[in-house]
Amino acid sequence: MKSVANILVHESQFPENIRRDLLKSLRSRKINHKFHYDSVKQTQKWLSLHQIYSPSRNDENVRSIYEQSFEGVTKKIKSKNIHVIGLGCGGGQKDTRLLKLLKTRGKEIFYSPCDVSAAMVLTARKTALSVLPEKNCFPLVCDLATASNLQFSNRRSRIVTFFGMIPNFEPQEILPKLATLVHPNDFLLFSANLAPGNSYAAGMVKILPQYDNPQTRDWLMTFLLDLGIEKRDGEMKFEIAIGGFGLKRFVANFQFKRARQIEVENEIFKFKAGEKIRLFFSCRYTPKLVQKVLSKYKLKICEQWISSSQEEDVFFCRKSA
Repeated sequence: MKSVANILVHESQFPENIRRDLLKSLRSRKINHKFHYDSVKQTQKWLSLHQIYSPSRNDENVRSIYEQSFEGVTKKIKSKNIHVIGLGCGGGQKDTRLLKLLKTRGKEIFYSPCDVSAAMVLTARKTALSVLPEKNCFPLVCDLATASNLQFSNRRSRIVTFFGMIPNFEPQEILPKLATLVHPNDFLLFSANLAPGNSYAAGMVKILPQYDNPQTRDWLMTFLLDLGIEKRDGEMKFEIAIGGFGLKRFVANFQFKRARQIEVENEIFKFKAGEKIRLFFSCRYTPKLVQKVLSKYKLKICEQWISSSQEEDVFFCRKSA
């Protein structure tokens, strides 16, 4: 492996656009999730808490539904050349497991790990290079929420993966973009975090500890600390709320106990005692709600694999006419 890495950076992550999005977040008191992955420190904290709390890391049955989905989609692909496009690749572990399977089936594989965090993209790249040559890896740093002109090669059969991404987006904002990126001949593997059990409300309460825990609080607080806000300035609180499509979500707010003022990019931001700033939200779906939101954007579920815990579901989808 070379001592340098070539990665592409989309204009959505150019400094002037990052600045714009940061100021917008602070003005609206609703933080864009990408700012929790902005530094290497934040990325490492996220990877650490993901290792502790993610069912895909700690539940063998959850791991198995991903393997089943990889087997299922691989059997349907006849082409010898496959391009895997990992939207929101994270550390790239799931994508690399898919790449390994494709390789064992004699496919020539290509991979585009895409994430808003350069540190994440480099991590996914390193993971994938255990399976494919560097010349077949095309890392891309981009913001899926704001990028409007993403393009990938159409010369090969394509598998688009969208694992663990949908919870942190409003579906009406991200799914039109996903539908644009997925072409009629593409294969889409899409996963959603679920609220387990027959009661949506009870399921949310059951899994709240996966979010309201010291590691997640430490990770989210890093953003505020880097801005100059101190822990003693307020308190982080988690709640269960409801949004569009009837989706329930976990929300983390930081509520100020005292007035606070910070300066960011030559702009002054004043926070009053009692004021809240939303740091994070994570939607939890049910299988029926997934089908409802995907069908609205002409993404048809062809097959699905749900874990025995009912906390995670993987869907094989195609673009409908």
